[in-house]
Amino acid sequence: MALRDTMAIILGGGQGSRLYPLTKLRSKPAVPIGGKYRLIDIPISNCLNAGIHNIYVLTQFMSVSLHRHIQQAYRFDVFSDGYVQILAAQQSSEGMDWFLGTADAVRKQLHRFVNSTAEDILILSGDHLYRMDYARFVRAHRRNRADISIAVQPVTRTDATRFGILRTNSADRITAFQEKPAEAELDGLESVPGTDRPFLASLGIYIFRREVLKDLLENTDVDDFGKHIIPAAIDERRVFGYLFRDYWEDIGTIRSLYEANLALTVPRPRFDFYDSKHPIYTRARFLPSSRADGCDLQATVLADGCQLEGIRSRDSIIGLRSSMGRDVAFTRSINMGADFYETPKQRRENRKLGRPDVGIGPGCRIEGAIIDKNARIGAGVIIHPHAAGEEDVDTENYVIRDGIVVVPKNATLEDGTEI
Repeated sequence: MALRDTMAIILGGGQGSRLYPLTKLRSKPAVPIGGKYRLIDIPISNCLNAGIHNIYVLTQFMSVSLHRHIQQAYRFDVFSDGYVQILAAQQSSEGMDWFLGTADAVRKQLHRFVNSTAEDILILSGDHLYRMDYARFVRAHRRNRADISIAVQPVTRTDATRFGILRTNSADRITAFQEKPAEAELDGLESVPGTDRPFLASLGIYIFRREVLKDLLENTDVDDFGKHIIPAAIDERRVFGYLFRDYWEDIGTIRSLYEANLALTVPRPRFDFYDSKHPIYTRARFLPSSRADGCDLQATVLADGCQLEGIRSRDSIIGLRSSMGRDVAFTRSINMGADFYETPKQRRENRKLGRPDVGIGPGCRIEGAIIDKNARIGAGVIIHPHAAGEEDVDTENYVIRDGIVVVPKNATLEDGTEI
């Protein structure tokens, strides 16, 4: 049954510089994951599976491809009042600024939310990988008669400095909150002492009562929920934690995106796209089945519409419409595929121009890389694995971030290139 009295707001984030160059031509929530999905599909699917059908996505950078994806993927029928609507930062009579933080983003669009009939407003991030039943979250929020509820997860002392850490009492009410505390400031913030994960970290997933959200944002000009709104509300409002113990990953860096993708290639991945009861939705592309001729594929996720000839793949993601030539070795890498198939005429034109076809040419050896969409990888290209601590590298046709070689969208590596 639809949660008609609950609205969701998905925050698209800022410029996404830590995911560059994957965010050079797209917003962070539009970054591909799992061969055929985009990051935005995760929170939207969680909403739909929970019966939440009124969804806004707030973004400001490179939102064209995100808007196109949402329009093509999430269409409700004429008998439904559901919607997924993008609200991009814009100049208006109410302000001329970009979104300055999570709270500021919601404040700048607040008039759209406070005039709704929603009792509660769910605030989500557009760059997390997890599966949560928001309906259970909403029920716990209402059972506690909470003004604000925050999804939390136990973490170790080592990891605690990367998160907002909160302390709860025996009734799960939050009594203290500190955003990314230094290691020396952790003592006294334990919620489950005596365990290997004594601290509770905020996952950046919130529920606000609509009137509380309105009051908090209209009476302050601070910019961020985690840094400002939540800590200030603890003493004056009923703020509760909601324990979430399942898989959750923040896809905020090239390294985290790379590792989250490769984690999908193991036999029983912690995040399971094959859960038929709680599916992850995406755009229907009506592509043909993939074809593999003389290939050796192990621990490989293979998306729709691929054409593979005599390749060897290990622990890798091969995305939509991927084309790989004979004798390619593809190891611990991600190929995001292509947005189109080249025609024979276009390939003849490539020969005239002396450029490779879209895809990965014959004889390539690629390990530890992310190949973005529509890249042209020539014959005999070699990409070596790099150490995570190596210095970052920026060139026109590839960058190295967190030890990962990333070939940007539409880039070209000529025959015989070695990285």
